Amino acid sequence: MRVSVCCPSYKRPKVETLKYIPFCKVYVDGKEYDDYMKANPDTAAIIKCKDGIQGNLCRVRNYIIDTEFEQGADAVVIVDDDMEGLYLWKGNEQERKITREKIPTDDIMPILEKYSEICRDLGFFFWGAQCNQDSLSYRQYSPFSFSAYIGGPFQAFLKGGECRYDESLPLKEDYDMTLQQCNRYRGCLRVNFLTYNVKQSEQAGGCATYRSMMREKEQFELLQKKWGKKIVSEDNSNKGRTKKQKRFDYNPIIKIPIKGI
Repeated sequence: MRVSVCCPSYKRPKVETLKYIPFCKVYVDGKEYDDYMKANPDTAAIIKCKDGIQGNLCRVRNYIIDTEFEQGADAVVIVDDDMEGLYLWKGNEQERKITREKIPTDDIMPILEKYSEICRDLGFFFWGAQCNQDSLSYRQYSPFSFSAYIGGPFQAFLKGGECRYDESLPLKEDYDMTLQQCNRYRGCLRVNFLTYNVKQSEQAGGCATYRSMMREKEQFELLQKKWGKKIVSEDNSNKGRTKKQKRFDYNPIIKIPIKGI
């Protein structure tokens, strides 16, 4: 299986992901191409998007998927441009301990190929990793989920899948993609013992150029309108906060009405 690893990048010339995944293809705006080449002199994997593609994350991601499949890829893995590492959760029942081990660069591609093939064998076209790095989220008796949210920093697509990102939802594209895949193919594959480390919402560039609380609320409402309030709802738990501290949580709760794990 031919797996292509790519990342979209915008106004972040120094691509952190290349330190860990040097074979990752970085798709950038043509106007920023020279800056990216200067900032990453040891790679030839900086690729110009066609004019008019950059400016909308979903449009860029769709462009990457279609371009890579046209060039012969069997699976396209899209990661964030600030990925520090991929990790495996491992449980030790005798010592009653859970450890998180970073995957060496040389072992990344075999893992991506393995789970892309498992995803295909299950009849799905989309897979990803556990987005929460807290060990309490490690589900040692449930290694896989088939109807769970898959975060944008690490998403894998198989050739033949028809789902593409909704360009009207550039801040909720990962929630929407998970829902699209489950609706179209009745599931997707999340590897619960695989996770990642990125600087989500912590730095300038990328989505930060157009993210604001008002924009997040607008995007939440659009996502909810598209899928319905029974499937997309606001997290009102506000755990650990007083009534005065209560605020809008821009990460929605999604409940996918498919039986199973």
